[in-house]
Amino acid sequence: MDHRFVICIRNDDYPAALEKRKIYELAPDEGDARHDQIRVIDDSGEAYLYPADYFIEVSHSKEAEEAIIQAA
Repeated sequence: MDHRFVICIRNDDYPAALEKRKIYELAPDEGDARHDQIRVIDDSGEAYLYPADYFIEVSHSKEAEEAIIQAA
């Protein structure tokens, strides 16, 4: 299974839940894009909706993906 990751670039309304410059995993959720939100697995280990413009998607190699997953 391929994992998708994003980097947090803003946390204006969620400073306790999101850390700028931190990598987060996207949780699959097809319906959220139309509301300009994405579902992100945050530090609690749960998936929550956040504004999509708080993140940028990360392109990575398979080796980087495995290293990120192992580090979690």
